[in-house]
Amino acid sequence: MNVRPIRIAALDGLPHGFLGREGGVSEGIHAGLNVGLGSDDDRDAIRENRRRAVAAVAPGHKLVTLHQVHSSDAVAVTAPYPDDARPHADALVTDRPGLLLGILTADCVPVLFADAAAGVVGAAHAGWKGAITGVTDATLAEMEKLGADRARIVAAIGPCIARASYEVDEGFVRRFEADDPANERFFADGRRPGHAQFDIEAYVAHRLGAAGVGRVIALGEDTYAQPERFFSFRRATHRGETGYGRQISLIGLP
Repeated sequence: MNVRPIRIAALDGLPHGFLGREGGVSEGIHAGLNVGLGSDDDRDAIRENRRRAVAAVAPGHKLVTLHQVHSSDAVAVTAPYPDDARPHADALVTDRPGLLLGILTADCVPVLFADAAAGVVGAAHAGWKGAITGVTDATLAEMEKLGADRARIVAAIGPCIARASYEVDEGFVRRFEADDPANERFFADGRRPGHAQFDIEAYVAHRLGAAGVGRVIALGEDTYAQPERFFSFRRATHRGETGYGRQISLIGLP
């Protein structure tokens, strides 16, 4: 099975893609295209999966990833980092051709950004902590430092856990409502008393629109509900598995 990136028409002309678990060499609970250096998968398999991911999206580009920590921190990058020296951050931007920015997820929200006219791209990992504390806002600010205009930016939201699969407790809901009472709209009644279903994709899309992003696109692909296509931390937890894989979302400049 080949690696099959999901591409966005609005990003045509830029190397990019949201990848799932198809086309990799990992086996067992990590079966497929697991690129997570933080997983307990075989290291040679992870390296081969990363090589395949780059080859499928932008052959010849240099992959740049982060040590993701669920923060709101974004960094500008000019060259790849050694695996053991990746910055602790959750978004990265560049104006350098030949680099391929990579964000890893397994239910959290991957966002790819581009101002093609300015020649600036970015990628963000928005788990709920990063989303509420402004990782997407930080990404936009770093892109603007490189000459981007947020009114021209296209932001594409990739596969993530959907509302139907994302149950949270009342304390979680209160945290978001305390930040902004209007956040109530992103929660639906839960299947169990004292719980709700959270639409993190819609929340991130709202944050991007409110920040003045010119165009926001959401794929609506549920990682939890599609085990053959995507890795999912929550699904692995519910199944009692001892680990989980990570998929990658990629964007660069030609």
